[in-house]
Amino acid sequence: MFVLGIDPGLSRCGFAVVEKLGRHTEAVTLGVIRTPPKDEIPRRLALLQTEIRSLIQEFKPEAVAIERVFFQVNVKTAIGVAQSSGIVMAEAIANGSEVAEYTPNQIKEAVGGWGAADKKQMQKMVQTLLQLPSLPTPADAADAAATALCHLAHMSMQKIETASRNK
Repeated sequence: MFVLGIDPGLSRCGFAVVEKLGRHTEAVTLGVIRTPPKDEIPRRLALLQTEIRSLIQEFKPEAVAIERVFFQVNVKTAIGVAQSSGIVMAEAIANGSEVAEYTPNQIKEAVGGWGAADKKQMQKMVQTLLQLPSLPTPADAADAAATALCHLAHMSMQKIETASRNK
């Protein structure tokens, strides 16, 4: 099962494809999609859409997990994050993937063990859980991997809850 994790952004959109094989989870690919800040927003969104579409078509994830940012000090940044999230959601649904959103605290709790984990702690946990040889960088890619891992953790909890209800 493939899960595509996304740390949305217009300038930098982190992505990570994580594969769950039984009890083993591994990173298939991770990185950052960058758009030129000097380009017009519609052109940047189109570039992001093309890259996201390509990832979804190549890996055919069952789920696309997106970090939901519900507070931003910079309104312009918040709008870019919202626009990029919308592009990702639309592409995911159009290609038959489930969409799930998680807050930063949900991701930190699921992956780091507590909601106040810092960036370095999260990178270290992602490295450990995915058995990577070094810390995942840049931070946007690590955040995307953490988002995918969060989704897998939530799926596991749902299966446990469903099994206990069916007893």
